[in-house]
Amino acid sequence: MEDMLRVGVFANTHGVRGEIKVFPTTDDVKRFKKLKKVYLELGKETLEWEIQSVKFFKNLVILKFKGIDNINDIEKYKGKDLLIKREQALPLVKDEYYICDIIGAEVVEEDGNTVGTLKEVLQTGANDVYVVATKEGDEILLPVIPDCVKDLDVEKKVVTVHIMAGLRG
Repeated sequence: MEDMLRVGVFANTHGVRGEIKVFPTTDDVKRFKKLKKVYLELGKETLEWEIQSVKFFKNLVILKFKGIDNINDIEKYKGKDLLIKREQALPLVKDEYYICDIIGAEVVEEDGNTVGTLKEVLQTGANDVYVVATKEGDEILLPVIPDCVKDLDVEKKVVTVHIMAGLRG
């Protein structure tokens, strides 16, 4: 389990005073109002930014950080993920999980045969889609619906699936 969770992506600058537009990747955008700081991982270095103000505009969050008052000080970080520490995360309810906790999970069929490894989770409007890297080097896209995903054990990192007709390449 990762100790940092992504809450947004630095989409663009906003004005010239160092504000940024953030595309939220969290289920609850209002959580930005409660955050005191966010982190930016830059390979070997991690920046810690203290949040000064939060505004909402359309589907974006506009953040202002203490000590960053110029567009030139911030625009070089465009496209980077904004992270929080796991202890800052919202509590989960029953049957909820963080996507980062299941990436790398073993994907098996109901009969126990290994399909591959969960590589990515695509979030669509209707339902999530699991991208599974197969043992053969292919990818299978599995919709996260009861007919297809039969069980998810986050602790053991195992996803049990029923691969419906037409989903294999």
